[in-house]
Amino acid sequence: MVLPRRSCFQRKMTILLETTGLTKDFGKFRALDNVSFSIEKGVLTSLIGPNGAGKTTFYNCITGKFPPTSGKIFFKEENITGLPAHTIQQKGLSRSFQIVSIFPELSVLDNIKAALIAKAKKNWRMLSFLSRDRVIHEEAMNMVELIGMIDRANWLCHTLSHGDRRRVDIGIALAARPDLILLDEPTAGMNPKETEEVIQLINYLRGKTETTFFITEHDMEVVFSISERIIVLHQGKVLADGTPSEIQENPSVQEVYLGGVL
Repeated sequence: MVLPRRSCFQRKMTILLETTGLTKDFGKFRALDNVSFSIEKGVLTSLIGPNGAGKTTFYNCITGKFPPTSGKIFFKEENITGLPAHTIQQKGLSRSFQIVSIFPELSVLDNIKAALIAKAKKNWRMLSFLSRDRVIHEEAMNMVELIGMIDRANWLCHTLSHGDRRRVDIGIALAARPDLILLDEPTAGMNPKETEEVIQLINYLRGKTETTFFITEHDMEVVFSISERIIVLHQGKVLADGTPSEIQENPSVQEVYLGGVL
């Protein structure tokens, strides 16, 4: 079911992320070409486009992995253009990667504790001591419960299903209590049941946290079932920007996807 887009009269619009003229060149190849748009607080926004459209490059620029060639990036009205990734994350912009990035030999609970320790900027050599800290333990348990893993809190992550490892990965990203979280292909490699569970989890987390979700996803059924707003990139440029129904009816988008599921 497509979620209704909330009217601007029902909420005060707050811009979390804004790019102006964002451009990224790799030699003579232009991966991003004058990309300008903003992400509103509380609005689940999806970034889609065919392979090579520039989605990953866009994510890498706004999270500090790549410096843009030109243009500006603002997060909570602060210019973060060119800042290192760890500084951007500390400001409240978190990312969950397409490839699940967890510690497979640690338990679900200890993975979340490790994220909390990193958030506190503590040395990894303090992990053994800090993981027994009561405050960290309680905060980690709350996050484990939030992602629906309380019954598997002590399971080693390498024993989990792909869908459950993704839950842990999202929990790790949320441990920093970010204002904005970027989910890169959150349902990649999942079967239909796991996909539906992740969709339900994202919707649940939206209601239980103050975090705004920004996703990129190839599964169009997922995109149109969960998004309030969709931005389409094509050849490094913004091709379309609108509600799910507007994107479905856009002739240029339909042409780019060559009759795909829109």
